Amino acid sequence: MKIHHIAIICSDYSVSKKFYTEILNLNIIREVYREERRSYKLDLAIGDHYVIELFSFPDPPQRPSRPEACGLRHLAFSVENVTEKRNELVHKGLNCEEIRIDEFTGKEFFFTQDPDQLPLEFYEI
Repeated sequence: MKIHHIAIICSDYSVSKKFYTEILNLNIIREVYREERRSYKLDLAIGDHYVIELFSFPDPPQRPSRPEACGLRHLAFSVENVTEKRNELVHKGLNCEEIRIDEFTGKEFFFTQDPDQLPLEFYEI
């Protein structure tokens, strides 16, 4: 029917929480600390649409994040104006790639990454 949410395990919860809420401006639905797992679970939304579960776990193993590594390649967000979003994120201190054009759709997009180097794409709607 549709994707319900995306789960992300972060290495530094406070850094990632700040990134997703203050840099990307996702809204907090709920935040729970699970004592038995020594883990936070932060439910995040774009507007009121639930999209990301952000988890913290003690000492999570490293995962390759190169764009061609096996597994999730990147997480893409749709935006109305790619140039404005890129300028906003650069102003907030993110290192963003130059804007590119999708050769099949003609739409603009660019990549940056979260604090754990998860590639994030911003794609023109």
